Amino acid sequence: MSDEQRNTIWRFAIIFAFILLGFGAVIGKIIYIQSVERNEWLKVAEKQVPTHRPIRATRGNILDCNGQLLASSMPQYYMYMDTRVPALHEKNGKLFNAHIDSLSRDLATIVGEHSQAEYRQRITTAYNRGEKRLKVCDHRINYLQRRALEQNSLIKKGKYKSGILFEDQHRRIKPFGILASRTIGGIYGEDGVGNSGLEKGFDTQLRGKDGMSSIQRIGGRNEQVTVTEAEDGMDVVTTIDANLQDIVENALLTKVREKSAKWGCCILMETQTGYIRAIANLDRSGEGGYYEAQNHAVQRVEPGSTFKTIALVAAIDDGKIEIDDTVKVTRQPWQYFSAKHTDAHPMDTLLTVRSSLAVSSNIALAKLITRSYEGSAKKFVRRIERMGLTDSVYCEIPGAEKARVDVPRDTVTLSKMSYGYSVELSPMQILMFYNAIANNGKMMRPMLVTSICRDGEDIKTYHPETVKSSICSKRTLHDIQGALHDVVWDNHLGTAAAKPWSRKAQSDLVSIAGKTGTAQLIIPGHGYSGKHHRMTFVGYFPEENPRYTCICMIEDPQFPYDAGMDCGSTVRVIAERTMAYTGCYIWQEGQRILEKR
Repeated sequence: MSDEQRNTIWRFAIIFAFILLGFGAVIGKIIYIQSVERNEWLKVAEKQVPTHRPIRATRGNILDCNGQLLASSMPQYYMYMDTRVPALHEKNGKLFNAHIDSLSRDLATIVGEHSQAEYRQRITTAYNRGEKRLKVCDHRINYLQRRALEQNSLIKKGKYKSGILFEDQHRRIKPFGILASRTIGGIYGEDGVGNSGLEKGFDTQLRGKDGMSSIQRIGGRNEQVTVTEAEDGMDVVTTIDANLQDIVENALLTKVREKSAKWGCCILMETQTGYIRAIANLDRSGEGGYYEAQNHAVQRVEPGSTFKTIALVAAIDDGKIEIDDTVKVTRQPWQYFSAKHTDAHPMDTLLTVRSSLAVSSNIALAKLITRSYEGSAKKFVRRIERMGLTDSVYCEIPGAEKARVDVPRDTVTLSKMSYGYSVELSPMQILMFYNAIANNGKMMRPMLVTSICRDGEDIKTYHPETVKSSICSKRTLHDIQGALHDVVWDNHLGTAAAKPWSRKAQSDLVSIAGKTGTAQLIIPGHGYSGKHHRMTFVGYFPEENPRYTCICMIEDPQFPYDAGMDCGSTVRVIAERTMAYTGCYIWQEGQRILEKR
């Protein structure tokens, strides 16, 4: 082996030795850290804070059909002060001492949580202690208060000299208070997800997308730098008219208070479009007041006599009966197998099909429907289904329940179904059916939202949707419309017609047609009670060219109770005020004329 080769081997050996020693040192250090220094490094890790923070997106607004705010996220601010900033301590605190009085005075004047002396002492104490994050105000301040404080001479100098910073938060508010509160819904917390109503149904669109910021070291200070901008939520434009909502809610509130009712529900729908212009739900509190607690509008109940119209449409359209057919009723109950049927207005007479609806005779309807469908109850239910009433019609309110009209197991159940028992419909579904009668047989889907928009531009638009182009033949529709006219305007038989003690649904200003409904309530452990009832009136107006359909339902009113007097009069008040607000009637030379739009 030559000397040159020997030298090369030695050089590689030395290099390899150094590499081996370095590798051994690394292994040794790892073992040392894992065994000796492990706990110390774990403590350091626990003190570290995430360098990224989310930037909350501002939740979108919910608007009425005129652009008025129904729900909005209003900015509010926590006010903090970093008393350690160098500028406040330079020249023995010259800047701080020169402005502490004016800052304290402005806080006392604009915020007003404490006196000027208390603010001064609070800030000075924190300054002497060198507090990093003094909460200057106990509670959040609003935007106007922030703008006013920003005119203070110290705050004007910016956060690097004043140490003052505002941390924004957003609070969900409803400018109209309880108006349509349950339909608008709520959210979990102040920046959370929707938990009810439209807030829940359109949570994805309203919530937007959060951004991201990063804490970076800039100029010797930790600064929050935006990495990804937040994408604010979109606005939801509803069909609600805040002015009509106010009319409906006040009329309902007056009545449920008068009757000390358990709850009340009222919905106003635009006939041709299906737009819900107002929806009110009022529950009695333990103290006797009323507030929006549940959305009864979409919760199904036994409808009582409002279902008689549905039953008659099925029977007439199937050719089982004619509107002028007669049926005998008596003051005595009618025994049908194990069921005993009675009338609220007993009489010994012969009623036509039309007058049996006007007087709302349980006996007449039970006889007519059992005579028509005895042994073929399935056909009766299938005919109702073909009207579209039991379709799973989409509703923007989460939790809306589907109608329950099951095929009866026996003819006794069929006889009770004829006047609204053993079936369940929500007020919204009852309204949808009667709106179809008003709309020449065309059934429209109830709608609460017309568009989703961002910065005033529509992102998605919702148009009126037809459920059924026709629920029945034109002849059947004409017959039923005549019967619903008699309910209000036949002063001898009509259950919503004027009586000496009450005007009920009759109005001198607007013509209304509709139907009353009364259903006994089930008392747990006792069955149906003759002392507790659910009252309803559903009608459309003006009758000669319907523009609106309205339902009023009142649960367990105080005695005396009457569906025409309690609910019919409420709809009358709503109709009169709605016509006055919308200008649907004009007057020429002392005559009332329907305005053509």
